[in-house]
Amino acid sequence: MTKYTNSPLVSHTRISPTTYGRRTLPITNIVPHHTAGVIGIENLGGWFAKRTTRASSNYGIGSDGRIGMYCEEKNMACTTSSYWADARAVTIEVSNSATGGQWPISNLALEATIKLITDICARNGIYPCTYTGDLRGTLWRHDWFANKVCPGPYFGSKFLYIAQEVTKRLDILRSGGKTKPIQTSPTYYNYPPG
Repeated sequence: MTKYTNSPLVSHTRISPTTYGRRTLPITNIVPHHTAGVIGIENLGGWFAKRTTRASSNYGIGSDGRIGMYCEEKNMACTTSSYWADARAVTIEVSNSATGGQWPISNLALEATIKLITDICARNGIYPCTYTGDLRGTLWRHDWFANKVCPGPYFGSKFLYIAQEVTKRLDILRSGGKTKPIQTSPTYYNYPPG
């Protein structure tokens, strides 16, 4: 059985009552979402803590770069509108820095996203971190599973960059602090039917 751990990067924890329950599959993917609004990690935790919300995410990131946890990684958060996706993925809600338009996120939130995904990948043995534009990659998009404008135009345009930066950082960790990349083949997983 997989031993699940949580990120040490968390500075605020408020556990949501809403989950699909314990994981039965290893974590192989990450789904970064945007909050469709400007919201701090404490307020996001408060929203997820309401039983009437009927949603959760594993983590949240504020525009200030701080990270909150709302559902431990051992549990499946209800975030992506897909049990199949949430059973395999860690989900992250990232606050926008402005509402509407391109739905931007701050540079601090982007850097925190890269750090958190690097940590998730390192702890769960995910390497390399990839974004392929389909389900073969490590990073998935919410709008692949539901009729949503998520992760939004700006954040969604950063997924390839995020995957590349995460893999660079994983290379450094895997090489004991040396910057020479380690070459491996990507791992592919089972995909939903249809």
